[in-house]
Amino acid sequence: MSASASDDPKNGDLFIEDDDPSEPMGSPAQEQPPWRILIVDDDVDVHVVTKFALSNTQFQGRRLSFLHAYSGKEALDTLRATPDIALVLLDVIMETPDAGLQVAHRVRSELHNELVRIVLRTGQPGQALEHSIICDYDINDFWSKADLTTRKLFTTVIASLRAYAGLQAAAADRAALAAELAEARRVQELVGQQALVLKLDPQGRIRDVSARLCALSGKTREQLVGRALQALQAAPLPAPLASQIVQALACDGEWSGDIHTQAGDGSPLHLRCAVQALSEAGGAPYEYVAVATVLEACPA
Repeated sequence: MSASASDDPKNGDLFIEDDDPSEPMGSPAQEQPPWRILIVDDDVDVHVVTKFALSNTQFQGRRLSFLHAYSGKEALDTLRATPDIALVLLDVIMETPDAGLQVAHRVRSELHNELVRIVLRTGQPGQALEHSIICDYDINDFWSKADLTTRKLFTTVIASLRAYAGLQAAAADRAALAAELAEARRVQELVGQQALVLKLDPQGRIRDVSARLCALSGKTREQLVGRALQALQAAPLPAPLASQIVQALACDGEWSGDIHTQAGDGSPLHLRCAVQALSEAGGAPYEYVAVATVLEACPA
Protein backbone atom coordinates (compact mmCIF):
# COMPACT_ATOMS: atom_id res chain seq x y z
CA MET A 1 0.00 0.00 0.00
CA SER A 2 1.24 3.44 -0.84
CA ALA A 3 0.09 6.96 -0.15
CA SER A 4 1.52 10.25 -1.36
CA ALA A 5 0.74 13.93 -1.01
CA SER A 6 2.37 17.25 -1.75
CA ASP A 7 2.59 20.05 0.79
CA ASP A 8 3.26 22.52 -2.03
CA PRO A 9 0.96 21.76 -4.98
CA LYS A 10 1.63 23.50 -8.24
CA ASN A 11 -0.07 26.84 -8.68
CA GLY A 12 -3.03 26.98 -10.99
CA ASP A 13 -6.64 28.01 -11.35
CA LEU A 14 -9.04 26.44 -8.84
CA PHE A 15 -12.55 25.38 -9.77
CA ILE A 16 -15.02 24.08 -7.18
CA GLU A 17 -16.91 21.41 -9.06
CA ASP A 18 -17.52 17.71 -8.60
CA ASP A 19 -14.94 15.49 -10.23
CA ASP A 20 -16.21 13.56 -13.24
CA PRO A 21 -16.01 9.81 -12.44
CA SER A 22 -15.92 9.07 -16.18
CA GLU A 23 -12.83 11.23 -16.72
CA PRO A 24 -10.12 9.08 -18.39
CA MET A 25 -7.06 8.21 -16.37
CA GLY A 26 -3.53 8.90 -17.52
CA SER A 27 -1.70 5.64 -16.85
CA PRO A 28 -2.66 1.97 -16.31
CA ALA A 29 -1.77 2.27 -12.61
CA GLN A 30 -4.49 4.92 -12.26
CA GLU A 31 -7.25 2.95 -13.98
CA GLN A 32 -8.70 1.80 -10.68
CA PRO A 33 -11.76 3.76 -9.54
CA PRO A 34 -10.91 6.76 -7.37
CA TRP A 35 -11.63 7.12 -3.67
CA ARG A 36 -14.71 9.33 -3.42
CA ILE A 37 -14.52 12.04 -0.76
CA LEU A 38 -17.49 14.26 0.05
CA ILE A 39 -16.65 17.75 1.33
CA VAL A 40 -19.59 19.22 3.25
CA ASP A 41 -19.26 22.88 4.29
CA ASP A 42 -21.22 26.08 3.71
CA ASP A 43 -17.97 28.03 3.21
CA VAL A 44 -16.74 27.76 -0.38
CA ASP A 45 -13.20 28.64 0.72
CA VAL A 46 -13.07 25.43 2.77
CA HIS A 47 -13.86 23.44 -0.37
CA VAL A 48 -11.13 25.29 -2.27
CA VAL A 49 -8.45 24.78 0.37
CA THR A 50 -9.33 21.13 1.04
CA LYS A 51 -9.32 20.11 -2.60
CA PHE A 52 -6.12 22.06 -3.24
CA ALA A 53 -4.33 20.48 -0.25
CA LEU A 54 -5.26 16.95 -1.36
CA SER A 55 -5.00 17.45 -5.10
CA ASN A 56 -1.91 15.22 -5.53
CA THR A 57 -2.84 12.58 -2.96
CA GLN A 58 -3.04 8.91 -3.87
CA PHE A 59 -3.68 5.83 -1.75
CA GLN A 60 -3.18 2.23 -2.88
CA GLY A 61 -2.58 3.53 -6.40
CA ARG A 62 -5.95 5.27 -6.55
CA ARG A 63 -6.43 9.02 -6.80
CA LEU A 64 -9.04 11.01 -4.90
CA SER A 65 -12.30 12.22 -6.42
CA PHE A 66 -14.13 15.06 -4.68
CA LEU A 67 -17.85 15.66 -4.34
CA HIS A 68 -19.22 18.88 -2.84
CA ALA A 69 -22.22 19.73 -0.68
CA TYR A 70 -22.99 23.06 0.99
CA SER A 71 -25.72 22.01 3.41
CA GLY A 72 -26.83 19.01 5.42
CA LYS A 73 -29.64 18.27 2.95
CA GLU A 74 -27.27 18.34 -0.02
CA ALA A 75 -24.91 16.03 1.86
CA LEU A 76 -27.61 13.43 2.53
CA ASP A 77 -28.88 13.63 -1.06
CA THR A 78 -25.33 13.05 -2.35
CA LEU A 79 -24.76 10.12 0.00
CA ARG A 80 -28.02 8.51 -1.12
CA ALA A 81 -27.07 8.90 -4.77
CA THR A 82 -23.43 7.83 -4.34
CA PRO A 83 -23.21 4.84 -1.97
CA ASP A 84 -19.48 4.26 -2.58
CA ILE A 85 -18.34 7.49 -0.90
CA ALA A 86 -15.43 6.47 1.34
CA LEU A 87 -15.02 9.60 3.48
CA VAL A 88 -17.10 12.63 4.48
CA LEU A 89 -15.29 15.75 5.68
CA LEU A 90 -18.23 17.28 7.50
CA ASP A 91 -18.70 20.76 8.92
CA VAL A 92 -20.69 20.92 12.16
CA ILE A 93 -22.40 24.31 11.82
CA MET A 94 -24.12 25.04 8.50
CA GLU A 95 -27.80 25.91 7.95
CA THR A 96 -28.39 25.07 11.63
CA PRO A 97 -25.96 24.91 14.59
CA ASP A 98 -26.11 21.08 14.58
CA ALA A 99 -26.60 20.41 10.86
CA GLY A 100 -23.42 18.34 10.63
CA LEU A 101 -24.33 16.28 13.69
CA GLN A 102 -27.74 15.53 12.21
CA VAL A 103 -26.09 14.38 8.98
CA ALA A 104 -23.77 12.06 10.91
CA HIS A 105 -26.71 10.62 12.84
CA ARG A 106 -28.90 10.08 9.77
CA VAL A 107 -26.11 8.51 7.74
CA ARG A 108 -25.96 5.70 10.28
CA SER A 109 -29.60 5.48 11.38
CA GLU A 110 -31.50 6.21 8.13
CA LEU A 111 -29.10 5.44 5.30
CA HIS A 112 -27.68 2.49 7.29
CA ASN A 113 -24.25 3.28 5.87
CA GLU A 114 -21.79 1.77 8.34
CA LEU A 115 -18.82 1.85 5.97
CA VAL A 116 -18.33 5.53 5.17
CA ARG A 117 -15.85 7.28 7.46
CA ILE A 118 -17.03 10.59 8.93
CA VAL A 119 -14.58 13.29 10.03
CA LEU A 120 -16.17 16.31 11.67
CA ARG A 121 -14.57 19.75 11.27
CA THR A 122 -15.62 22.81 13.21
CA GLY A 123 -14.59 26.43 13.34
CA GLN A 124 -15.80 26.73 16.93
CA PRO A 125 -13.82 24.15 18.92
CA GLY A 126 -14.45 23.31 22.56
CA GLN A 127 -13.11 20.41 24.58
CA ALA A 128 -16.42 19.69 26.31
CA LEU A 129 -18.28 19.81 22.98
CA GLU A 130 -15.70 17.55 21.34
CA HIS A 131 -15.90 14.92 24.10
CA SER A 132 -19.70 14.92 23.95
CA ILE A 133 -19.78 14.55 20.16
CA ILE A 134 -17.21 11.75 20.10
CA CYS A 135 -19.22 9.81 22.70
CA ASP A 136 -22.71 10.46 21.33
CA TYR A 137 -22.22 10.19 17.55
CA ASP A 138 -20.79 7.42 15.39
CA ILE A 139 -18.02 9.51 13.86
CA ASN A 140 -14.39 8.63 13.24
CA ASP A 141 -12.52 11.85 14.00
CA PHE A 142 -13.10 15.42 15.13
CA TRP A 143 -10.93 18.42 14.24
CA SER A 144 -10.83 22.14 14.73
CA LYS A 145 -10.33 23.72 11.33
CA ALA A 146 -7.59 25.92 12.78
CA ASP A 147 -5.62 22.84 13.90
CA LEU A 148 -6.10 20.79 10.74
CA THR A 149 -2.92 21.61 8.80
CA THR A 150 -2.21 20.17 5.37
CA ARG A 151 -0.07 17.42 6.87
CA LYS A 152 -2.67 16.53 9.51
CA LEU A 153 -5.41 16.58 6.89
CA PHE A 154 -3.38 14.21 4.73
CA THR A 155 -2.78 11.85 7.66
CA THR A 156 -6.46 11.91 8.64
CA VAL A 157 -7.62 11.22 5.10
CA ILE A 158 -5.22 8.32 4.55
CA ALA A 159 -6.08 6.75 7.91
CA SER A 160 -9.77 7.05 7.09
CA LEU A 161 -9.36 5.53 3.63
CA ARG A 162 -7.33 2.65 5.08
CA ALA A 163 -10.09 1.97 7.63
CA TYR A 164 -12.76 2.19 4.92
CA ALA A 165 -10.85 -0.25 2.69
CA GLY A 166 -10.59 -2.73 5.55
CA LEU A 167 -14.29 -2.46 6.37
CA GLN A 168 -15.20 -2.75 2.70
CA ALA A 169 -13.14 -5.93 2.34
CA ALA A 170 -14.68 -7.39 5.49
CA ALA A 171 -18.18 -6.58 4.24
CA ALA A 172 -17.42 -8.27 0.91
CA ASP A 173 -16.15 -11.35 2.75
CA ARG A 174 -19.29 -11.47 4.89
CA ALA A 175 -21.49 -11.15 1.82
CA ALA A 176 -19.60 -13.97 0.09
CA LEU A 177 -19.89 -16.20 3.16
CA ALA A 178 -23.60 -15.42 3.45
CA ALA A 179 -24.09 -16.37 -0.20
CA GLU A 180 -22.16 -19.61 0.30
CA LEU A 181 -24.19 -20.40 3.43
CA ALA A 182 -27.46 -19.75 1.60
CA GLU A 183 -26.34 -22.03 -1.23
CA ALA A 184 -25.28 -24.72 1.23
CA ARG A 185 -28.66 -24.52 2.94
CA ARG A 186 -30.41 -24.76 -0.41
CA VAL A 187 -28.38 -27.82 -1.36
CA GLN A 188 -28.99 -29.35 2.07
CA GLU A 189 -32.71 -28.80 1.64
CA LEU A 190 -32.64 -30.46 -1.79
CA VAL A 191 -30.60 -33.35 -0.42
CA GLY A 192 -33.04 -33.69 2.46
CA GLN A 193 -35.91 -33.90 -0.03
CA GLN A 194 -34.28 -36.40 -2.38
CA ALA A 195 -31.74 -38.43 -0.42
CA LEU A 196 -32.24 -41.00 2.29
CA VAL A 197 -30.31 -39.72 5.31
CA LEU A 198 -30.05 -41.48 8.65
CA LYS A 199 -28.10 -40.49 11.78
CA LEU A 200 -27.45 -42.92 14.63
CA ASP A 201 -25.93 -42.37 18.07
CA PRO A 202 -23.06 -44.62 19.28
CA GLN A 203 -25.59 -47.07 20.73
CA GLY A 204 -27.36 -47.48 17.38
CA ARG A 205 -30.42 -45.37 18.25
CA ILE A 206 -31.88 -43.11 15.58
CA ARG A 207 -30.99 -39.42 16.07
CA ASP A 208 -32.39 -38.02 12.85
CA VAL A 209 -33.99 -39.24 9.67
CA SER A 210 -34.80 -37.48 6.40
CA ALA A 211 -38.35 -36.88 5.22
CA ARG A 212 -38.01 -39.19 2.24
CA LEU A 213 -36.69 -42.04 4.34
CA CYS A 214 -39.66 -41.58 6.67
CA ALA A 215 -41.97 -41.77 3.65
CA LEU A 216 -40.37 -45.01 2.44
CA SER A 217 -40.54 -46.54 5.90
CA GLY A 218 -44.17 -45.56 6.35
CA LYS A 219 -43.41 -43.99 9.73
CA THR A 220 -43.14 -40.44 11.02
CA ARG A 221 -39.95 -38.87 12.35
CA GLU A 222 -41.46 -38.85 15.84
CA GLN A 223 -42.04 -42.59 15.61
CA LEU A 224 -38.39 -43.24 14.72
CA VAL A 225 -36.18 -40.81 16.64
CA GLY A 226 -34.83 -42.40 19.79
CA ARG A 227 -35.68 -45.91 18.65
CA ALA A 228 -33.28 -48.68 17.68
CA LEU A 229 -32.37 -49.15 14.02
CA GLN A 230 -34.71 -52.13 13.81
CA ALA A 231 -37.68 -49.73 14.05
CA LEU A 232 -36.84 -48.51 10.55
CA GLN A 233 -36.40 -51.86 8.87
CA ALA A 234 -39.32 -53.82 7.52
CA ALA A 235 -36.97 -56.80 7.33
CA PRO A 236 -33.63 -57.31 9.11
CA LEU A 237 -30.36 -57.16 7.17
CA PRO A 238 -28.76 -60.50 6.35
CA ALA A 239 -26.37 -61.43 9.17
CA PRO A 240 -23.23 -61.57 6.92
CA LEU A 241 -23.96 -58.05 5.54
CA ALA A 242 -24.65 -56.61 8.98
CA SER A 243 -21.40 -58.13 10.28
CA GLN A 244 -19.47 -56.71 7.31
CA ILE A 245 -20.84 -53.20 7.94
CA VAL A 246 -20.04 -53.31 11.66
CA GLN A 247 -16.50 -54.58 11.02
CA ALA A 248 -15.78 -51.95 8.33
CA LEU A 249 -16.97 -49.13 10.58
CA ALA A 250 -14.84 -50.42 13.46
CA CYS A 251 -11.69 -50.78 11.34
CA ASP A 252 -11.96 -48.09 8.68
CA GLY A 253 -14.64 -45.76 10.01
CA GLU A 254 -16.69 -46.12 6.83
CA TRP A 255 -18.59 -48.56 4.62
CA SER A 256 -20.25 -48.35 1.23
CA GLY A 257 -22.19 -50.83 -0.81
CA ASP A 258 -25.59 -52.00 -1.98
CA ILE A 259 -28.40 -53.06 0.32
CA HIS A 260 -31.47 -55.02 -0.74
CA THR A 261 -34.29 -54.38 1.71
CA GLN A 262 -37.99 -53.58 1.86
CA ALA A 263 -40.02 -50.40 2.08
CA GLY A 264 -42.64 -49.95 4.74
CA ASP A 265 -45.33 -51.32 2.44
CA GLY A 266 -43.31 -54.49 1.86
CA SER A 267 -42.13 -53.60 -1.65
CA PRO A 268 -38.48 -54.47 -2.37
CA LEU A 269 -35.85 -51.72 -2.57
CA HIS A 270 -32.34 -51.63 -4.00
CA LEU A 271 -30.29 -49.00 -2.17
CA ARG A 272 -26.76 -47.74 -2.75
CA CYS A 273 -25.55 -46.70 0.67
CA ALA A 274 -22.52 -45.05 2.31
CA VAL A 275 -22.00 -45.01 6.09
CA GLN A 276 -19.48 -42.81 7.91
CA ALA A 277 -18.41 -42.97 11.56
CA LEU A 278 -17.83 -39.46 12.94
CA SER A 279 -15.32 -39.14 15.77
CA GLU A 280 -12.89 -36.71 17.34
CA ALA A 281 -9.20 -37.32 16.66
CA GLY A 282 -8.24 -40.53 18.44
CA GLY A 283 -11.65 -40.84 20.08
CA ALA A 284 -14.57 -43.21 19.79
CA PRO A 285 -17.34 -42.45 17.26
CA TYR A 286 -19.97 -40.02 18.50
CA GLU A 287 -22.32 -40.42 15.52
CA TYR A 288 -22.92 -42.59 12.46
CA VAL A 289 -24.29 -41.00 9.29
CA ALA A 290 -25.75 -43.06 6.46
CA VAL A 291 -26.73 -41.62 3.06
CA ALA A 292 -28.47 -43.76 0.45
CA THR A 293 -30.14 -43.43 -2.94
CA VAL A 294 -32.79 -45.65 -4.43
CA LEU A 295 -31.42 -47.39 -7.50
CA GLU A 296 -34.45 -49.41 -8.53
CA ALA A 297 -37.11 -51.69 -7.22
CA CYS A 298 -35.85 -55.20 -6.73
CA PRO A 299 -37.49 -57.88 -8.86
CA ALA A 300 -40.25 -59.61 -6.98
